[in-house]
Amino acid sequence: MDWADLDDAYGDRSELASRVLERVLSHLESLPDQPICGDVEDLDFFRSLRSEAPTSGQELSTLLDLIFDEVVPRSFNTAGPGYLAYIPGGGLFPAALADLIATTTNRFSGVWQAAPGLAEIEACVLDWLRDWMGFPEGTRGILTPGGSASTLAAVICARDAHLSPDIREGVIYASEEAHHCIQKAARLAGIFEDRVRHVAADEESRLCVASLEEMVRRDREQGLRPFLVVSSAGTTNTGAVDPLAEIQAACARESLWHHVDGAYGGFFHCCPEMRERLQGLSEADSLALDPHKGLFLPYGTGALLVRDGQRLKASHSGTASYLPSTPSDGFYDPSQYGPELSRPWRGLRVWLTVQLLGTRRLFAAIAEKRELALAAYEAFSAMPRIHVFHPPDLSLFPFYVRGRGLEDENGLTRELLERLRSRGRVMLSGCSQGSRFLGRVCVLSYRTRQAQIEALIDDVRVILDEIHPQST
Repeated sequence: MDWADLDDAYGDRSELASRVLERVLSHLESLPDQPICGDVEDLDFFRSLRSEAPTSGQELSTLLDLIFDEVVPRSFNTAGPGYLAYIPGGGLFPAALADLIATTTNRFSGVWQAAPGLAEIEACVLDWLRDWMGFPEGTRGILTPGGSASTLAAVICARDAHLSPDIREGVIYASEEAHHCIQKAARLAGIFEDRVRHVAADEESRLCVASLEEMVRRDREQGLRPFLVVSSAGTTNTGAVDPLAEIQAACARESLWHHVDGAYGGFFHCCPEMRERLQGLSEADSLALDPHKGLFLPYGTGALLVRDGQRLKASHSGTASYLPSTPSDGFYDPSQYGPELSRPWRGLRVWLTVQLLGTRRLFAAIAEKRELALAAYEAFSAMPRIHVFHPPDLSLFPFYVRGRGLEDENGLTRELLERLRSRGRVMLSGCSQGSRFLGRVCVLSYRTRQAQIEALIDDVRVILDEIHPQST
């Protein structure tokens, strides 16, 4: 036996592929009936997965049983139709087919010359994103693993555009409701925590522009150098959309870079009826998007758009004598617009999905999530034992269970979420604002339809009746 022969060591490819596909399709068909959350507290089982590498190959059937019967069920069922927690990522099946193609053809997509067609398909995808978001022709971008990586690249662009090599005096501003990746990106870009300002949010959880302008004024008086404002097109906690147009105008007056975190809500801009709510998004200097959220693709699909594409290139370009050059007449070289050289062909999962489904169907699905969230909001508003705030800006809204004071209400809200999860049909997640614990309803999975919203409403009513004696 030739132990160094790896190509045929695992058996017949067709048979292996058929067995995997059979399990995958069976898993997808059973999604609606799977518990919305498995046993994520089985610590002994999780410890058992830390094993030594086998010296001999294992049987595929044994490994598939472990994955599909033991490992995957012990997790949040993020692909399930009842997953209304955090911010769902759908995982459209055409994207899985694209990944199979991308990983089996295994072409090097880091530089244009190595695989020009792959690079141009990715450039085509970025052009689609640019047009959908209303950005101008000079925009350039990069597909990333997700919003955190996109935010880091944007912070670096803003830093390089506005600060000299001495970056210590640079200051970043973001709402107190902003995603935590902004703080992390700032640190990685050399902007320490004492130079990241948390701007107050108003009663609707939106960044207060007057507070922002006052902070900028005070910092300039102290000899500091404000350079970046990060706004949210849909916050993680409450789904609030910051006043993007007002922030953009303030940034223009103060010569600041305006970055919009559109990881959750950016793709609602594809729905004409939602563009007024997102007014100002198209004028930003940069925009982070997560197709694995609003475009229903698998996790690991993010994007960054930068209005002045040369700024993005200036911060990330680099070459070496051993790398081939890219033609100068407008072709897209991914390595010149992001930090990666070796990278997966991310563009194919977006390109193939859009080509197979078309924008009309995809955008209709986005619009439906908004309508479903509004329906859930109206039902929650009609429940006297539930307190909801303003209607959702997009497809996410917070609430809490009324009770005898704050501590009681926090406990009742937590109990409601736990009982919902134990019933197995829908799952919500919570968050804290100050000392208040809130439940969240977030509708963004393409599998979530009217039936799941009805299940949510029915289960909440039943649970409220169960815990009612504790709340009166």
